[in-house]
Amino acid sequence: MNIGFLITARLKSTRLKRKILLPLNGYTVIERVISRAKKVVEADKIVLCTSNDPQDSTLAGTARKNNVSYFNGHPDDVLQRLLGAAEFFGFEFFVGITADNPLFSIHHARIIKGMFTEDSTIDYVFTSGMPIGVNIYGINVKALKTVCAVKEQIDTEIWGPLMNRPEIFNVIELKAEKDYQRDNFRLTLDEKDDYKVFKAIYNNFERDAVIDVLEAYKFLDENNHVYQINEGVNQKSLNRAQLNKIDNFFTQEKSNIIRIKSNFFNNSITKV
Repeated sequence: MNIGFLITARLKSTRLKRKILLPLNGYTVIERVISRAKKVVEADKIVLCTSNDPQDSTLAGTARKNNVSYFNGHPDDVLQRLLGAAEFFGFEFFVGITADNPLFSIHHARIIKGMFTEDSTIDYVFTSGMPIGVNIYGINVKALKTVCAVKEQIDTEIWGPLMNRPEIFNVIELKAEKDYQRDNFRLTLDEKDDYKVFKAIYNNFERDAVIDVLEAYKFLDENNHVYQINEGVNQKSLNRAQLNKIDNFFTQEKSNIIRIKSNFFNNSITKV
């Protein structure tokens, strides 16, 4: 079973320009994410999924410098980019994260990898209960192929509701253990205040440390003025109208989507 680790990364951010190239105690944000991924899978199974937009060409060099692969895909369609990378490298399943999350849970990424190893019927697994930026997910490539064949929208930056369809797929919610649960931390990188939080955390550890997220929690618990820095940052999400549109689409097209999924899982060719 070929299980990879896909990191989605682009340099198009507007709120905090080129944020994943910002330094965190000697390494860039994206390098911190790569270092964590190496604790989950072998380096040759890590792919930096960026776009074919010229502004993202720098990231290919970052991948080479850190001895991981890269894939230049669709500039806006994140799911199509992930699918292209997974198929190109021959992955059957993959664990995934965005480059905005340099403290994602290595522990849960390993659990998800193990779940795929033990049960090939899983289509989509996601963690819950942890701060934004710590949660992680895993996808069966055939399930992703199904979604890419039927989805209507192109900009899939926020794509969770497309995969989290228990009526179509074998979806598992992996609820975090109590020690990993927090509702007062924000650990993703969107704005300057988020960056201040990450800088404070990483500067508290040795330069080459791959920080255990529980150790990061401990630091924040002892320094509550740090996690309060980004309390006012709003997280981008789909509105109710957008979610209703997705729900209605899957309700109306359920039988057709199941047929398409069946064809993909039986390795036959489906025309959409």
